[in-house]
Amino acid sequence: MRIRVAQPDDAPTVVALRATVYPYLVRGVESTRKMIAEPPPTPGWTALVAEVDGQVVGWVTAERDNSTSTANFGNINLLHVHPGHRRRGIGTALLAAATGHLVPLGVRRVRAWAQPEALPFARRHGFEPSREMRYSALDLDSLPALPDPPPGVRLRPIAELDPHLIYAADVAAAVDEPGDVPVDAMSYQSWQYDVWDNVGLDKIASTAAEVDGEVAAFSLVKRDGDRMWSDFTASVPVYRGRGLARLAKTAALHLAAAAGVRVAYTSNDEANAPMLAINARLGYRPVAAQWSCLADLT
Repeated sequence: MRIRVAQPDDAPTVVALRATVYPYLVRGVESTRKMIAEPPPTPGWTALVAEVDGQVVGWVTAERDNSTSTANFGNINLLHVHPGHRRRGIGTALLAAATGHLVPLGVRRVRAWAQPEALPFARRHGFEPSREMRYSALDLDSLPALPDPPPGVRLRPIAELDPHLIYAADVAAAVDEPGDVPVDAMSYQSWQYDVWDNVGLDKIASTAAEVDGEVAAFSLVKRDGDRMWSDFTASVPVYRGRGLARLAKTAALHLAAAAGVRVAYTSNDEANAPMLAINARLGYRPVAAQWSCLADLT
């Protein structure tokens, strides 16, 4: 077994591995390749793979979290090992490498994610479950009809908008998102990297609801072939309670379906009752769950 820094040419194998372990996640080869070749602009991000006999069988990323005001907080993302190579210490080695990367960055509190069957592994390594995340899927051949926008509301593809307007709406909407730490320090540079310049972002299907020239709600679509991910759907707080997030998401799903997408996936914190209700009305069905797990690093 060998733990090493991921390389751009690992992307096809990494995506195939992810599809085996997390079939409900959507990130294509080119998007993954770019992420490895051109890491996020904020310092402290790394991607690591586990290799056995020259074959990539495990993956993890680690980063200091620069999107929150919570001090010294970091993330260990998508630590997973191919089912055929488990119980051989590979996951433990990846976790040790990830935490070893974070400690010199000053990270003292870290969040990782675990599928329910991996919670014993998390607990053995000092992580305690915190919040449940629900993953859901929707077949786009049975979408509800798209209602007409209410008076004064205009639906527009985000391709027609200044990205700074979407960023401002994203920041405003994310402040009170349920989570372990607030998302209240996202820079435009980081958002541009994660969202606007993402290879998978479909700027035609992604839809904003405008009111008096302001972005009141939006739904972002990241796509890989005939699969899509609803990256973030939200209303700016002052416009909530008017059904605009549901309207924007319904419009985005219709546009994605017209462009050949057949299935949509999304995730929501179990405490996010409004968004779960929107998804239920649209016909989403639960397909998986993960738990955020927290630990202190010494």
